[in-house]
Amino acid sequence: MDVSDELFQGATPSALLTLDGVIRSLNAAMAMALGRPKEQCVGRGFGDLLSEDQRVPAGSLLAHGATANRLAMRVLEFPGTSTASVVCLVEARPVTDPSSGERLVWVHSLDARHDLGGLLIPFQLAAKAAGLGLFMCSTGERQMEWLGGAPALAALFPQESVSLSTVIRRVHPDDRKDVRRLVRSSAAQSPWIRSRFLAERLGWRVLAGQARRIQLGYGGPERVFGVVRDDTHSEAHRQEMLAQVSVERERADGITAFSSALFTAATEQELQQVVLARLASVVGGSGALLALVDDGRLRVSSDAGIPTWEADALHGLSLDEDRPLPCVIRTGQAQFFRNHEELTRRWPHVDRLPLAGPDSGTSLSITPLSPADDRPLGAWVVTYDSEHPPSAEKLAFMTALADLAGQALRRIRLQQAHVELSTTLQQSMLPTLPEHLPGLEITARYQPSRDGLDIGGDWYDAFFLPDGAVALEIGDVQGHDVDAAVFMGQVRSSMRAIAAHEPGPGTVLTRTNELLVAMDAPRFASCTMLHVDPQDGQVTGASAGHVPLLHARDDGSHTVRTLPGGPVLGIVPGTEYPEETFGLEEGTALVMVTDGVVEGPGLTLEGGLERVGALAGRALKERLGAEATADRILDAVAAVDHLDDVAVLVVRRT
Repeated sequence: MDVSDELFQGATPSALLTLDGVIRSLNAAMAMALGRPKEQCVGRGFGDLLSEDQRVPAGSLLAHGATANRLAMRVLEFPGTSTASVVCLVEARPVTDPSSGERLVWVHSLDARHDLGGLLIPFQLAAKAAGLGLFMCSTGERQMEWLGGAPALAALFPQESVSLSTVIRRVHPDDRKDVRRLVRSSAAQSPWIRSRFLAERLGWRVLAGQARRIQLGYGGPERVFGVVRDDTHSEAHRQEMLAQVSVERERADGITAFSSALFTAATEQELQQVVLARLASVVGGSGALLALVDDGRLRVSSDAGIPTWEADALHGLSLDEDRPLPCVIRTGQAQFFRNHEELTRRWPHVDRLPLAGPDSGTSLSITPLSPADDRPLGAWVVTYDSEHPPSAEKLAFMTALADLAGQALRRIRLQQAHVELSTTLQQSMLPTLPEHLPGLEITARYQPSRDGLDIGGDWYDAFFLPDGAVALEIGDVQGHDVDAAVFMGQVRSSMRAIAAHEPGPGTVLTRTNELLVAMDAPRFASCTMLHVDPQDGQVTGASAGHVPLLHARDDGSHTVRTLPGGPVLGIVPGTEYPEETFGLEEGTALVMVTDGVVEGPGLTLEGGLERVGALAGRALKERLGAEATADRILDAVAAVDHLDDVAVLVVRRT
């Protein structure tokens, strides 16, 4: 009798394997457990026919079972042929084929009907290690049995066994349909389903659950098993981030509307209406006043936040008057007054400026519409219901908006092209790079497209991280219009906010993608982000559908480095962006570009990367710094008649 005939007499799954795990023979029950016909199993690795998470325990079982005079047992999960996988207690022991003398390993399922709970132990340990809870549902008995897992989750279900109806009653009414579908699932594995659950003494929690069908032992009963995860804190964090993005988006929408309205204003009256209708709300003020220069005198108007008589008192004032408003217009230097006392201290004889008495708790800013070296155009005044000055960023933003209004006024008066206005908006959104970085030299260049509105979504950014490293970003938003530029600002602001708490490039891209998908953003963006340690030159990077990096060296050579990553941001939910870490040696540089730098009419991506890499390598070999390297690259772009926006970011380790 063949050795397999003797060992396969039982009805439970059984197989003979070589010492390296290849199936020599098996019975019909084992083929059914593996979910394949017998002829497709023979000659295959036993572990290869199991799910990926079962291969390590299966390999350990076979290694122990192959040892002479030893046997080993382990719970393994088989694919099965139905919607349920099969969990069996499997024994492995060494045997010898009497006809050939070959040493084999006999694996077979043991009868575990007397202790079905023992089959659950691996699942309980895995759930606990993953911070998950584990439950089992018997739909026939309409009961849910808590099986353990993370102790924190056990507090949500103080009873080990509870009726499904009791559980459903604790679920938010809007989520009950999804939970019922979860526990009644007939699929091998359900998607994750999130629901709100009212826990005893803990209040409402946000739980995520996933169910799967498992057969306990060969020929044993089927059960629905589920894992549950407490997403309360992560959901709160997500909602907080969404709220921040919503505020930023609302502000950006206001800026977009304000900028667009300035852009479409065809007369000075329309410009005046835009400023007085929108300015105070966009910058968080309580009132606004606009003063334009006509023949050396001020023409003043105000919104409802400033009394008409105060505007009338300033109307017709000479530009040569020694008073705050004409002085700001003449010098092109903005001024902020914390309160009435500060105003009278700096201008003792002032009596014509919209600021109430010393106890009013108000402040004001005066911002010129043109810089000092330009023809005086006017200024606007914004009052605030607080004595606390706006942040430096807001005041700088106010200056950018005022400059934008000044550009609009010039266009109206001189019939300038619309391109000039949009370019000013784009430049106002470009960041200021950090200076005086020990060990690093960073510079950037941006050039708008030569078609359309000269405005687009290419961006770069560089800023310090809490751990002392420097974050570098470069990206490209779909489109070439004002909306693309504003969306670019939203993406850049979101990435800065996320990086302040979770600085890893892969994590920042993952969280930004989640936010954009949750916002149902109408556009997408590609991006590369780097985390650079100035001390040791360690660089960690990730990419979201962006063009590769260029690594240039001072011997003139260069390499193209394609970072790991995923698709562009804002399209595919649940995307995780992996990272790569490498070193940036002294004297070498990384060149980050947008596709307009390396692609164009008659220029392929590979050819463009090779050309830019060669330019950067030659610049470093000639001992040029980051500034000169970036200029060479931008000059080369102009020479090939580029049509797209272009951005270049160079970081060189000194």
